[in-house]
Amino acid sequence: MIIYFLRHASAGERVANPRKDEKRALDKEGIEQCGYIGRALAAIEVQVDSIISSPLKRATQTASLVANEIGHEGKLQIDPGLRPAATFSDFRRLLDKYAKQDSIMVVGHNPNLSEFLGRIISDSGCEAAVDLRKGAVAKVETRRNSASLHWCLTPKVLRTLYAAAAESSRPKTSRK
Repeated sequence: MIIYFLRHASAGERVANPRKDEKRALDKEGIEQCGYIGRALAAIEVQVDSIISSPLKRATQTASLVANEIGHEGKLQIDPGLRPAATFSDFRRLLDKYAKQDSIMVVGHNPNLSEFLGRIISDSGCEAAVDLRKGAVAKVETRRNSASLHWCLTPKVLRTLYAAAAESSRPKTSRK
């Protein structure tokens, strides 16, 4: 199975009240980040069978915006195994639920999403050090008892690549 780990995009400052924080939406930068991530994934022809998100608003918004960019037509799945307080056992149950699928995207929060990613790719079952920045996406391929990290991209890297591609595609002006 291929698992795409996507941390929610920028959503401004944390709110002290936990109930209000769950409803915190993406900010302008976060919406822009989703565009970069989604267009990059579409460009490399990423397709997933399911997109599973934490129930928190910033995660579901990230999942929806990226799903739209990659042309995913399935219904967004919500799973508490991706909430900020979820444990690795919760995450394993989520993976078991989707085990028959070839490719999934999980959208969640730090620190647990980075922990889940690190524990999945570590041979010893300990946590490998992988820090998913806001809006970052990582591709992991799993086999029976092992998993490997193929790549990890941040919105900043993707923004730079888009700028370079746009610059190189501009017509060159000649000086006389």
